[in-house]
Amino acid sequence: MDADDETIRRILTRTGDTWAVVGLSNNTARAAYGVAGVLRRFGKHVVPVHPKAETVLGEQGYPSLDAIPFDVDVVDVFVNSGLAGAVADEAVAKGAKAVWFQLGVVDEAAYARTREAGLDMVMNRCPAIEIPKLG
Repeated sequence: MDADDETIRRILTRTGDTWAVVGLSNNTARAAYGVAGVLRRFGKHVVPVHPKAETVLGEQGYPSLDAIPFDVDVVDVFVNSGLAGAVADEAVAKGAKAVWFQLGVVDEAAYARTREAGLDMVMNRCPAIEIPKLG
């Protein structure tokens, strides 16, 4: 098992169950919507974060991480790589324990900053693919 696999296992099983999903809206065609459904089926509390602050899957949405009035454990990032670093920095400021950049989301500098801040981080992977593998 490589370091990434161990980090993935830790985030999915021990980091906590409140997941802020940045980029989650009511657009059912978007990957974020499907992944949020999988996270919910595996017992995660999904918090939508989107500029529209829509209620998604019955959960109140917020326009930004800092607008969420409670702690979040994991920040799952569904924005393009050019915006993802700023979201990772917001996750650190929010006090999250981990940041997860979805498939196709890569920012090596943000990864380094986030790890230096003491958070677990996974990049270019999908929790909906990883969580069923845990068994």
